[in-house]
Amino acid sequence: MRILKDFKIPNFKFKKIKMKNVENLEEVNVDYEEIKNKQEGIQKGKNKIYEKTNYETIKEVFYMCREKYAENICLLEKFNSKEEFKKITYKQFTDDVMALGTALTNKYSLKDERIVIIGENTYYWYVSYMAMLCGVGIAVPVDKELPANEIENVINRSRATAVIYSAKKKDIIKKVQDKLPTVKYFIQMNSDNELEGREIGIETVIKQGKEMIEKGDNSFEKIEIDPDEFKVLIFTSGTTSNSKGVMICNRNLAENINAVSTYVKLYPSDRLFSVLPLHHTYESSIGFLLPFANGASVAICQGLKHIVPDLQETKPTAMIAVPLLIENLYKKINKTIEKSGKAGLVNSMIHVTNALKSVGVDIKRKVFSEIYENLGGNIRIIVSAAAPIDAKVGRWVQDLGISFLQGYGLTETAPIAALTPEFEPKVGSAGKAVNCAELKIDNPNEKGEGEVLIKSKTLMLGYYENEEATNEVIKVDEEGNRWFHSGDVGYLDEDGFLYITGRTKNVIVTQNGKNIYPEEIELMLGEVKEIKECMVYGKEVEGEKELIITVKVIPNIEEIEAKHGKNLTDEQIHDIIWEQIKGVNRKLTSYKAIKKLEIKKDEFVKTTTMKIKRFEEIKKDN
Repeated sequence: MRILKDFKIPNFKFKKIKMKNVENLEEVNVDYEEIKNKQEGIQKGKNKIYEKTNYETIKEVFYMCREKYAENICLLEKFNSKEEFKKITYKQFTDDVMALGTALTNKYSLKDERIVIIGENTYYWYVSYMAMLCGVGIAVPVDKELPANEIENVINRSRATAVIYSAKKKDIIKKVQDKLPTVKYFIQMNSDNELEGREIGIETVIKQGKEMIEKGDNSFEKIEIDPDEFKVLIFTSGTTSNSKGVMICNRNLAENINAVSTYVKLYPSDRLFSVLPLHHTYESSIGFLLPFANGASVAICQGLKHIVPDLQETKPTAMIAVPLLIENLYKKINKTIEKSGKAGLVNSMIHVTNALKSVGVDIKRKVFSEIYENLGGNIRIIVSAAAPIDAKVGRWVQDLGISFLQGYGLTETAPIAALTPEFEPKVGSAGKAVNCAELKIDNPNEKGEGEVLIKSKTLMLGYYENEEATNEVIKVDEEGNRWFHSGDVGYLDEDGFLYITGRTKNVIVTQNGKNIYPEEIELMLGEVKEIKECMVYGKEVEGEKELIITVKVIPNIEEIEAKHGKNLTDEQIHDIIWEQIKGVNRKLTSYKAIKKLEIKKDEFVKTTTMKIKRFEEIKKDN
């Protein structure tokens, strides 16, 4: 498997698996016929839907938690790698949010303004985002991996008047500052610097806000939130002026909490492990707002190379991850088991414990305790999101006694649309429509497959300053229902579970959930005079799990001959164009970079409106 540079999986090291707890159980005799008979009396999938919450805004959730969970641990972060994780209570967190919100709205006049938040997962990212949702203005979460030109573009397009950034992004922010005339303040996280020019430390802003509150300023607390007001702007990509900005409101985000509440039960004792980037809607909504609403805590992973020690130190009960990470954990743990010579014993005990669990006897946590210890000891839920995962990995997680859930949605659905109920697992499925959503298949074929349409209270307001693009994906039916055309191809089984089998859209989804929009790269390539026409796509290569970002190019022979001479060989033409592509790659973040060039000698297959039929072109490779 090719590992993406910006999501490189380190060489995890797990403790040796000895299976001491079960060596004396290896010869356990199980009467499978008796188990089969007992199974008939057990209701499959119990369908015990949990009680639904009914929040309309995140501020409503915020005040509930501030009062109910004040002394609970809210966040854990290791600010110094040599020290232990610091535990931050709900009281400290909510006090900091109130103070930041008060100062930003009253002292710095940023009420209803757009504010960019960029940086790694860290305490002040959470504080900043919550302050925005509770009344400051419109949050613009930005991917920290974007190159300088894309960050500059997103800030300018959003017309942001402030940028809150982490210390690790200081150099890149300094680089683009002079090109950002609309920005009044650059606010650095983990800094107590006083205001100098346009720059100030967030700790100073929070201190000022606390002083204002102590003097009786309750203006931020009094701000009322319209559930349907535009509050979050997420750009699908920042490469060109044609990238789409998704507009999300408070109701969209609150409905994520309501939607999950009936399928998964979280408790104040739960702890989620934060490893996905917070600008990703799954992490900021399901990985943060959801546990927050339940009085649970979030442990912030220091980075991919720290996953194993951080898991073991913070002992989380749940984790949301992309398939790439889960599959690598699976491989590393199984490699450790094989090296220990215990693979046969583990497989044997999986069969035994599955049989016992089917009649209500669950000893999995005890039997596989050493595997659990490698993951911190308390893990009970693993959620795979953002891309498809190998079903055998999901089954393995279930076999260990951990609830394996899959979530389905898009940034446009903020993101939740379907989820596996923890009481009704179905590995391989993308989940079941959540309570605020409805799924249907458009124009199904003989196999029941068609484009997945979504009607949901989590559905975005629309694309930022792009009514045409909004109308292309959201269609209103005769009853006035807004249906989102997902671009995914799939089918629904008899129980309402969704299975994704392909895509109709051009977007390329990487193994770690990154979206690559070919049209944006094609526009950049369109500026290369040596290229007449091109088509960017994800090429399937045997033996590679990741799609290879490939471009098919029809050379502009006239231009090439004028600049580079006549009678060139095919190889020379390839090299000339590849040199130009390398220049474009330098302007792209690493996961979007073109890895393969194919010179095309015939014309592209096109529609009557002269659009390339991508599906037809890709089929030629098969």
